[in-house]
Amino acid sequence: MVPTEDASARKREIEEKLKQEQETLSFIRENMEKSDQLTKGMVSILSSFESRLMQLENSIIPVHKQTENLQRLQENVDKTLSCMDHVISYYHVAKDTDRIIREGPTGRLDEYLACIAKIQKAVEYFQDNNPDSPELNTVKARFEKGKELLEAEFRSLLTRYSKPVPPILILDAITVDEELEVQEDVVLEHLPEAVLQDIICIAGWLVEYGRNQDFMNVYFQIRSNQLDRSIKGLKDHFRKNSASSGILYSPAVPTKRKDTPTKKAPKRPGKDDVLDIEIDSYIHCITAFVKLAQSEYVLLAEIIPEHHQKKTFDSLIQEALDNLMLEGDNIVSAARRAIMRHDYSAVLTIFPILRHLKMNKSEFDTTLQNDPDKEYNMPKDGTVHELTSNAILFLQQLLDFHETAGAMLASQETSSSASSYTSEFNKRLLSSYICKVLGNLQLNLLSKSKVYEDSALSAIFLHNNYNYILKSLEKSELIQLVTVTQKKAESSYRELIEQQIQMYQRSWLKVTEHLADRNMPIFQPGTKLKDKERQVIKDKFKGFNDGLEELCKIQKGWAIPDKEQRDFIRQAQRRVVSDAYRAFLCANISFTKNPEKYHKYRPEEVEEMIEKLFDTSA
Repeated sequence: MVPTEDASARKREIEEKLKQEQETLSFIRENMEKSDQLTKGMVSILSSFESRLMQLENSIIPVHKQTENLQRLQENVDKTLSCMDHVISYYHVAKDTDRIIREGPTGRLDEYLACIAKIQKAVEYFQDNNPDSPELNTVKARFEKGKELLEAEFRSLLTRYSKPVPPILILDAITVDEELEVQEDVVLEHLPEAVLQDIICIAGWLVEYGRNQDFMNVYFQIRSNQLDRSIKGLKDHFRKNSASSGILYSPAVPTKRKDTPTKKAPKRPGKDDVLDIEIDSYIHCITAFVKLAQSEYVLLAEIIPEHHQKKTFDSLIQEALDNLMLEGDNIVSAARRAIMRHDYSAVLTIFPILRHLKMNKSEFDTTLQNDPDKEYNMPKDGTVHELTSNAILFLQQLLDFHETAGAMLASQETSSSASSYTSEFNKRLLSSYICKVLGNLQLNLLSKSKVYEDSALSAIFLHNNYNYILKSLEKSELIQLVTVTQKKAESSYRELIEQQIQMYQRSWLKVTEHLADRNMPIFQPGTKLKDKERQVIKDKFKGFNDGLEELCKIQKGWAIPDKEQRDFIRQAQRRVVSDAYRAFLCANISFTKNPEKYHKYRPEEVEEMIEKLFDTSA
């Protein structure tokens, strides 16, 4: 019976489990059906959503493209309107600037120069876009009027504020107090600072945009007159005080102040005393001339372009120098007349002058040095020579009279009949003449460049001058005349400029040669460098560092006025040196316990140093 009951219980248990499994299966089946329904519903929703998205995309894309087109059209319209406003503004320039130009630059130089800049841009616009328009003539006339008033303002400021230096101030500047251990340096200020800055500004504009050197003649004429008046004022002051007091100044100017005269017998001056007064006065005037001339050169250097400074200075001091020479001749003539009267002691009166001139000869010569073939007249920074700018200015001015000049050249052609003197024939003759001038100028510059001991500076000098000539030809109609005779004139100058750039770049070989693989030791992993091999690497670092420092120190004082050329040469040199230096550092191996001693500069620092070349302010 027991087994039967167990089997029955077992059966019930199995049936119960089966029932539960069936219920579970039924539950799963129901859930599966619900899941299928949900999936079908979700697929239907997604399909509907996808369909709607496609419809939306098909609707939006054309709208988006249309919007882009509209935006582009709007931008084009805005740009067109902006261009139109810009162009229209040029037509209003003459009217807008009329009042300011008529009233002149006095008291508002910055505003006036800004006004002329607008006129100049208008001239450039009409020349490029509408050269036959009446507006071009209008703005050209306005520009010339503005330039004329600037020149007048330059003359007015210089005339109004240039005054003779008072005699007392001159005596303070040329005499020395024996009791003072440190002498006061008396500065002779010829113009108020604000006025000087305006004059410098006007001169700079006239040089850059005015194409006119007349203001330099105005400058030296006005300043020459003041220099002469200053010396005459000193002479009158000296004679008046000496004659009225019966006291004569000692000829030894550098050892006494003006208020400590050397007394002689208090008597009424006789003939000998009058001659002594003349000699003492002359000695003081010589010393004053040197001091005043030096201060004039300092002033001139701020106003006149560098390559015109020496010529202007020579003209400025000429009248005062001639007067000094004439007065010296008069003193010598007086001594000769005394000798003819058998008064041989009179010749002794000339000795103080000779002694004074001998003592001050070096300073006198330094102030008056003027030999165009000597090194000191060459621009120390290698910039454009005065000869170049003068020659180009002459040729530019010749353009204004090209027909007359061509006819003059044609009249000298004996081989041609009068009937052949056509306009084209005259043009060819003038072109040939201009090419000859440029050819001679080139030969002269080549000769002058040999004055420089540094071949790299010589190359910079020729580069600057050739570049100046080419740019000047291109900016004017000269290039059109030149190409009548020399078709490849532009390319020839560009080749010359490139040759000088390459010549200059050779100066850096003594720096980069230390970075070459030549003599570099071959390093094998696991082996140590020998002392000799380590020294080779050290020498390479030292050679590079020293050469880099030396060249940067020298060449930052050189000049390349053309910014485009200056940037080009800098960048090219920076790239060559930097690439070589980076490659050298990458190949570097352990050669010392103190690498910072030799690895002084990072590549970025080397590039910064080269970026400061041709920059005296760096």
